[in-house]
Amino acid sequence: MDQQHLAGPVTVALVEDHQVVVDGVRSWFAPPGPVELVAQGPTIESVRDVPADVLLLDLHLNGTMVIDRVAELCGGGQRVIVFSEHEEPETVRVVLDAGASAFIGKGRATRESCLETVLEVAADRPSVTPPMAQAIATDESPHRPQLSDKERAALLFWFQSMSKASVAARMGIKERTVRQYIDRARVKYAAAGRPAPTKEKLLICAIQDGLIRPDEVKVYTSLAARAGEEPVPSEEARGPR
Repeated sequence: MDQQHLAGPVTVALVEDHQVVVDGVRSWFAPPGPVELVAQGPTIESVRDVPADVLLLDLHLNGTMVIDRVAELCGGGQRVIVFSEHEEPETVRVVLDAGASAFIGKGRATRESCLETVLEVAADRPSVTPPMAQAIATDESPHRPQLSDKERAALLFWFQSMSKASVAARMGIKERTVRQYIDRARVKYAAAGRPAPTKEKLLICAIQDGLIRPDEVKVYTSLAARAGEEPVPSEEARGPR
């Protein structure tokens, strides 16, 4: 989904319990502009039923940290950008591993940087903000990127010649989330100084680091093909997407 192909502005729902922050974000997304704030509330439940392209989520709400809700929201197909003053690298890594598309630090956020990140996430493009770059750079094993279980699973299915749509169906997630997992793995390798722009290079890096075993990379055969029906073409057979 590219911004130029959208029928209107990217819509954002904000979960934030401090009015001064709400007022600031509302001024950033005031019309006319490429991003529109369509809902705001102090709890996740207060905005959950409002359709929005992106959920901008504070981690500290009403005296409670809600890090454990990130995986639930992302698993449901919501694009989540964490918007928090808790910029510790470990916190950033935890929410990214849980599926968050990006992390914006309140302390250094500007209108321009926030708009850029929202538009990138809404278009399902990888986004690396300063807190994210710091979290990746300070990882204990920067030359051997740490992939989350879901990132590894998405890569493995993809390496088995499954299309991203098939990977999504197998994992029970949205296809755009699969793309995010794959893009995030590429971002981590690039940050470690080992860029992997192609599928083949990414597979080589993952095997070298022991993240994927060679014997796990088997060509996927659909259930229909096993039953003697016409097999579903692999992503490579259908051409680039």
